[in-house]
Amino acid sequence: MDGLPSAQTDHLHKNVLSFASEPSCATVELASIVDAAGEPIPTSAVLTASSKHIGTRCSSENVAFLKCKKKHPNPEKCLDRGLKVTRCVLGLLKDLHQRCTGEMDAYVGCMYYNTNEFDLCLKEQRAFEKACPL
Repeated sequence: MDGLPSAQTDHLHKNVLSFASEPSCATVELASIVDAAGEPIPTSAVLTASSKHIGTRCSSENVAFLKCKKKHPNPEKCLDRGLKVTRCVLGLLKDLHQRCTGEMDAYVGCMYYNTNEFDLCLKEQRAFEKACPL
């Protein structure tokens, strides 16, 4: 993994995948992978699995960012709003990670294994949303 310190890379390689005996019951420890500071790493599966929560909790930040981008063709004008979106999402992921790690891991693992196909992970999605309601 280019650009990551070797200690962080070693941690990722040790924790990225641990599959159950049946491929359809894959358990992937992505939600619980954290960086050196203890923050969850926002992989595509983590972001996709958390998308409803992100849409709910970070709505105002996203709307402000999109309005800014529409108004200003210069991306530099909207960096502060983009940073607010990023902070909101990372804060949300940290909260979800602390409150419902097991359910999030199962849902993220299913999404990862099934290339982010929601239809194939409905059972895990329901369990995650029950443990961490919107």
